[in-house]
Amino acid sequence: MVLGLPNGTRACLFDLDGVITDTATVHTAAWEETFDALLRRYEVGDGSRRFVPGTGFAGIVDGRPRVDTVRSFLSERGIELPEGTPDGPADLETVHGVSRWQSDLFDARLRTEGAEVCDDTMDYLTAARGRGLLTAVATSSVHCREILRAAGAETLFDAWIDGVVAARRHLRGKPHPDIFLAAARDLGQHPSECAVFEDALAGMDAARSGRFGWVVGVDRARQADALYAHGANQVVTDLTTLIGATGSGLPA
Repeated sequence: MVLGLPNGTRACLFDLDGVITDTATVHTAAWEETFDALLRRYEVGDGSRRFVPGTGFAGIVDGRPRVDTVRSFLSERGIELPEGTPDGPADLETVHGVSRWQSDLFDARLRTEGAEVCDDTMDYLTAARGRGLLTAVATSSVHCREILRAAGAETLFDAWIDGVVAARRHLRGKPHPDIFLAAARDLGQHPSECAVFEDALAGMDAARSGRFGWVVGVDRARQADALYAHGANQVVTDLTTLIGATGSGLPA
């Protein structure tokens, strides 16, 4: 093994949020504000109910396209809205409108709060590229390029599959493997030659169903058992522990 990866690995595919950057706080705040607005508008009550992110929140949001998150939340709360269109206005009248509403809130918060880069991933990316491995980012985020540009990490990737590209190519979001498979194709590699780095369970499912050669669970949320159950070959809390890994995959 080199860098904790099996021999024959030629490319590394990285999820964005939770692996390369940490915008979870920004995302959560934008979702909370959006869901609160929906609850005040559509649920029976005195208008004072608030959405409180909890254990189920990660399952609704983590790793999924924004519009699928909206659909899941509406379904759980028994709120029915028309689909609308992706290019429609940001409002609380349609599924796509709510998605754009949250996106606008996230944009505003991102401009003021920024995105925190995961230093361990930056170190691993540098080591991987130094070893001649190809690298790609594979995410459903439509903000991917601006986030990485702001973080100074835009030049560390040979291919990009983000929410904008996924929409243009009609790729399904995670837990479907489409985004990862497209990244492998853009790098000219077979999935068996690629390692996937993910922190979300939906991403684990996507990597497993895509039959990728190696799947690294990046455990930012203390859910190692769940990451293994969803298809991880190994789980780490810090990617720098893999930089000196040889043989068994443990640090040399």
